[in-house]
Amino acid sequence: MIKVSVLYANEEGKKFDMDYFSGKHMPLVQSRLNSMGLLRIEVERGVSSADPNAPAPFVAIGVLYFNTAEEVHEGFKTHGREIMGDIPNYTDISPQIQISEIV
Repeated sequence: MIKVSVLYANEEGKKFDMDYFSGKHMPLVQSRLNSMGLLRIEVERGVSSADPNAPAPFVAIGVLYFNTAEEVHEGFKTHGREIMGDIPNYTDISPQIQISEIV
């Protein structure tokens, strides 16, 4: 199984609209990638660091699951421009993206 993690660093002075991210962006991602092999999505909101008094290193993380890396690449080749083009609607943070294999 392949996991795509899209991480938004908790950067001072940056904006992040969690309502838009979870209520509009992630449903957009799901609607475009379901037919491309997307199995499920998850939305995480950063709460804290390991130190409960320290802020979370990431304000949010979007997680996508696919069976294969090829599905990920085909999905983003087809719909990536639209998906990535929606990012300025909810944040000015440049996401970090990691594609991993669950072992």
